[in-house]
Amino acid sequence: MRQAIRTGYAPINGLQLYFEIHGAPHCTKPPLVLLHGGGDTIHTSFAAILPVLAAERQVIAFEQQGYGHTADVVERPFSFEQSADDTAALLAYLHIDRADLFGFSNGGTIALQVAIRHPQRVRKLVVASALVNRAGAYPWLWQAIANATLENMPQELKDEYLKVAPHPDNLRLMHDKAAQRMRDFKDIPSDAIGTIAAPTLVVVGDADVIQPEHAVAMFRLLPHARLVVLPGTDHMQVTSRTEWLAPMISGFLDQAM
Repeated sequence: MRQAIRTGYAPINGLQLYFEIHGAPHCTKPPLVLLHGGGDTIHTSFAAILPVLAAERQVIAFEQQGYGHTADVVERPFSFEQSADDTAALLAYLHIDRADLFGFSNGGTIALQVAIRHPQRVRKLVVASALVNRAGAYPWLWQAIANATLENMPQELKDEYLKVAPHPDNLRLMHDKAAQRMRDFKDIPSDAIGTIAAPTLVVVGDADVIQPEHAVAMFRLLPHARLVVLPGTDHMQVTSRTEWLAPMISGFLDQAM
């Protein structure tokens, strides 16, 4: 991954939220905020595509509560709504009135919650492999989440956490809170999704953990949406399909509102 031009910790809602800023600091294009997936870090979600996107615009990536470099607030559960509020607060801290958001997996659900809860902060959305209702994921995913343990967490995610976390001994806590957030997943009401005015690019892999039909349904609910189905692509491959995805994202973000 390309070297960040700035890194730091923002005092946000009881957290010291770790962030990185990549790309040209004086670019006239709106900044793009990256929201990583569940169990991930900036690196594990966006290593391939971040430098490509940062070649054309300023990219801000951060690690959510209890993930990566950002230490947890132990007594506070993970929630999509809280992560959305943390995102909006980070933009305020960085003196960014309005930004584009690119969320992957859980990060895509968080991006949608930012657009619902803080619409004034959002210009455009890219939501990849995002879930808005439980029926949108295959039944086997919910079974896997019900039986999730630290021992069957992907080794790559464990290794990355241990490499960068300020408290590596909190690995099990991070896993268990992330799994519980998914076990407690509540559908986002269709009428709430319908209030999202921001133009949105909906992305899904054809072999994703999210059913393609779910992405189509989301595309239908959003007032200003486009749909991309990446062929031969499973969940973990979505953001690494750089040769397809990066030009589509850039073209979508660059198009006049």
